[in-house]
Amino acid sequence: MFQELSQSMAALSFIDIFNFCVFFAFTVCYTYQLYYVFVVLTRKAPQATASQDHKYAVLIAARNESAVIADLIASIRSQSYPQELIDIFVIADNCTDDTADVARKAGATVFQRFNQELVGKGYALDYGLKSIWSQFPDAGHEAYFVFDADNVLDANYFAEMNKTFDGGAKASTSYRNSKNFDSNWISAGYGVWFLREAKFLNQARLTLNTSCAVSGTGFFIADEVLRAAGGWKWHLLTEDIEFSASSITDGLRIAYNPNAILYDEQPTTFRDSWNQRARWAKGFYQVFSRYAIGLARGIFTNERGHRFACYDMLMTIAPGMLLTIISIIFNAVIIALSLTGVISLGVAIASSISSIFFCLFNYLMFMFVFGILTTFVEWNSIRASAKRKVISAVTFPFFMLTYIPIALYALVAKARWKPIKHTISVDVAEYAEANPMERPTA
Repeated sequence: MFQELSQSMAALSFIDIFNFCVFFAFTVCYTYQLYYVFVVLTRKAPQATASQDHKYAVLIAARNESAVIADLIASIRSQSYPQELIDIFVIADNCTDDTADVARKAGATVFQRFNQELVGKGYALDYGLKSIWSQFPDAGHEAYFVFDADNVLDANYFAEMNKTFDGGAKASTSYRNSKNFDSNWISAGYGVWFLREAKFLNQARLTLNTSCAVSGTGFFIADEVLRAAGGWKWHLLTEDIEFSASSITDGLRIAYNPNAILYDEQPTTFRDSWNQRARWAKGFYQVFSRYAIGLARGIFTNERGHRFACYDMLMTIAPGMLLTIISIIFNAVIIALSLTGVISLGVAIASSISSIFFCLFNYLMFMFVFGILTTFVEWNSIRASAKRKVISAVTFPFFMLTYIPIALYALVAKARWKPIKHTISVDVAEYAEANPMERPTA
């Protein structure tokens, strides 16, 4: 009897220690992001200025995007920036519709690409870059902007990003908003996430003069950086995060402009959302596997001002979600083994149940606080009714909760790039209106 009690207490202590270690590791790794919030709420982001205008090329990798690509091109042609300094190139990648024709009529130069072996945005961007270099060798492009076909831009987007480039940035991302925030709780979940990323991650990094990370769309890379790389050499499932990790490892600082506003179309069905986020999760695992050692080494060997950027990027690509999953699975296994009588750990069931509840509750509360804070701070920037904004703040934690099974699925699944259908066409003139009330406060 005494021996069984001793074994049960020892098992209980092990379970409690394991759960505490997981919680402690997560806290130590990510508490610095709470400091980011403090920085944003107490300090203004530095403002960039430009002494001259520079020439840019726009790269748009598009697959069957005839419904929306004309809107993006129109928004680029509606910029306050000199039009003669913006060349638009569309890579019609394995298209089976009239995307190429629509893009040409809208005023873009189109490269058609058909390759069923090398599939993905990274390969399309590489094809586009090398086509420009070979066909337009004297164009004089100083940097390349990357957009998704479903984007539309604020009228001052290029003028603002030119300030960042003129200030010496070799790569920079921008403020990512949503053009269909009010579609449903799924699109709103994405919207809050990207607003939180822009405001409470990238703006804090800008203010602290560390490196940001590009995220899918709405960024530029200097011509010299791409030529040194021999083209677009980043081909993992999340080519944007791979570029960020690779650049920061090599000591390149990625900038951010909070006043350059881009509007992105978000998925509205859970199936599309699942496919997209599974690809992202798999891509993050791939990037972590390839760049974690280099980033970890950079924490100690890079220039003093760049060491924290390596740590921050390492935490960005680190599978932090796995800590939550590991804790849940571990405690679920303990409960299952106890209930089936495989092991005699009845005293541990209550501890394991409480640990799972504690883990999920803390995750939901953390996301709830960030959802409320982001919605409140960015209230005037969100294109949705007041009711939808409030609802989205409440549903955001549950949207994020769905990442847990997605992250688990991505561990074992062979996630591949799958196109997300974009259908929401907008009135570009509405986004071109210079309404200061709709601009984020830096």
